[in-house]
Amino acid sequence: MMKGLYSALLVPFDKEGNILESGLRQIVRQNIDVQGIDGLYINGSSGENFLINTEQKKRVFEIVKDEAGDEIKLIAQVGALDLNESIELGKFATSLGYDALSAVTPFYYPFSFEEIKYYYNAIIEATGNDMIIYSIPALTGVNLSIQQFEELFENEKVIGIKYTAADFFLLERIRKAFPDKLILSGFDEMLIQAAISGVDGAIGSTYNINGQRARKIFELAKQGNIQEAYDIQHETNDIIEQVLALGIYPTLKAVLSAKGIEAGEVKRPLAPLDNEGLEKVKSLVSKYNL
Repeated sequence: MMKGLYSALLVPFDKEGNILESGLRQIVRQNIDVQGIDGLYINGSSGENFLINTEQKKRVFEIVKDEAGDEIKLIAQVGALDLNESIELGKFATSLGYDALSAVTPFYYPFSFEEIKYYYNAIIEATGNDMIIYSIPALTGVNLSIQQFEELFENEKVIGIKYTAADFFLLERIRKAFPDKLILSGFDEMLIQAAISGVDGAIGSTYNINGQRARKIFELAKQGNIQEAYDIQHETNDIIEQVLALGIYPTLKAVLSAKGIEAGEVKRPLAPLDNEGLEKVKSLVSKYNL
């Protein structure tokens, strides 16, 4: 079972939108050597996946696997509106030795549940790899019910969920109904609540810079040291609040850049930070020892 804490990996780009390979390798090492994460979630939202083309996605998968090797667990997010692209990416990541695939629920068009189920089963059948459903209703508009999760779990290759939702009643129901399935929380700011609810781990974008605090929160909550865990969550949420106010991806990259990592730019049309924003990042890094 792929339990633990995973960073939703950031991908650095130059001003023309090309991948900065050396910077990507540095970010991988930062996550492994400094943040101490258990795994990486590659080509998700934090990797600006939906702004890059198929060949760039493949190159990210290659670089990360080459740098990380077998040191940590690797999950390849291959979800796309083009099912053929998802299958192509899934086969490619599987050939590289990725531990599991993940795929965001199909979005934009009002897909029926039968169409969503077909999508997942098609990727699994074509790749033979394990699948982690990526449920993020706020961005996809797709709210899966517990009955629908049960139908998806009928495929034994669907091993779990990346659960990025604030519905803790549904989370509790899923945890109780499927004790053997992997549940990874996707909201960094609600890690303590998710840990108390019995998740097996979490996937977070801020773990690229704040993984050590996340580890403390998760382990303390699991041990029943709730107040101590909350104290660290409060501080973490102070950080997250400021990161969100400035813009999550350019701010996380600016924090890494302040640490001497070649974190590059966000991919347009995402906007970089202005000088005022960069000054605020310096204060953030200093205040919280990021």
